[in-house]
Amino acid sequence: MIEIDGSEGEGGGQLLRTGLTLSMLTGQSLRIVRIRARRPRPGLQPQHLAAVAAAQRISAAGVEGAHVDSQTLVFRPRRVQPGRYEFEIGTAGSCTLVLQTILLPLVLARSSSCVRIVGGTHNTAAPPYEFLQRAYLPLIGRMGARVALELVRWGFYPRGGGEILLHVQPGELGTLVLIERGKRLDVRAEATVAALPRHIGARELDVVAQRLALSPKCLELRELPRDMGPGNVLTLTVRHEHVTEVFTGFGQRGVPAESVASTTCLAAERYLAAEAATGRFLADQLLLPLALVGSGAFTTTELTSHFESNATIIAKFLSVKIATRSHGGGWFVELGNR
Repeated sequence: MIEIDGSEGEGGGQLLRTGLTLSMLTGQSLRIVRIRARRPRPGLQPQHLAAVAAAQRISAAGVEGAHVDSQTLVFRPRRVQPGRYEFEIGTAGSCTLVLQTILLPLVLARSSSCVRIVGGTHNTAAPPYEFLQRAYLPLIGRMGARVALELVRWGFYPRGGGEILLHVQPGELGTLVLIERGKRLDVRAEATVAALPRHIGARELDVVAQRLALSPKCLELRELPRDMGPGNVLTLTVRHEHVTEVFTGFGQRGVPAESVASTTCLAAERYLAAEAATGRFLADQLLLPLALVGSGAFTTTELTSHFESNATIIAKFLSVKIATRSHGGGWFVELGNR
């Protein structure tokens, strides 16, 4: 049984999700203690229990300690079973974090799967739908994964009620080398509002147009039905020849639309001013599929605590060497055999 101390690294839910994924993929049982020890409210919360329940169901796992506030979990997977699944988080917890927990095990399963997840689709502190659909999935698609993701209904905090559909065809993963972005193709901005005044999105786009010098054809203002709100999200999509990056800002009570837009623009501007192929969040996500293959390389603007946490957990399950070195103001990450 693999033992994990949940207080290591960033000390959050990423350790749990990566551990569950690797446990299912390797068939090795997992015991994690001091779960989310560094968070204001330690232990498993409904969002994390949803990921545990999804992993348990697709792998017919034996589970101990799966309850709210539990700081110890034992997970004993059996064989991953592809098929049709539905998971309802029951809160506005992130659909995408649940999806990431089970995605790679289903990609490497023997037959196709269809997964419906209901909860939050656009949450702070979680990758939004557009990040997965535009940035992450195309890259693992280049590695050989055959995955399609569909946004059926938007879901914002605290209402939730969003829905995504995942379609997976079985396949094998190959390596990926992503050193350069290639030629810049375009930058586009979308402001989405639900049950909020239209001018909030318009003000966000005004700031983006000025900061990033975008023409009106690169701007989109989207108004959703009121029953999906309240919610506001600003999405910047930066497309290069070899990679697409997505930067997201969320409207919050008491925070001016101009501030939301400025913060989001700053993240995009820092990426555009750098040379590395991926931003920090995409680097976090790429590490696991490349580790499963056992080889690959990419450049990134930054190594985060989530990256370090993933590397720590990967080392407990897989015999793969993860090497990092400074490169052009960012980092070069290379994976190979130990």
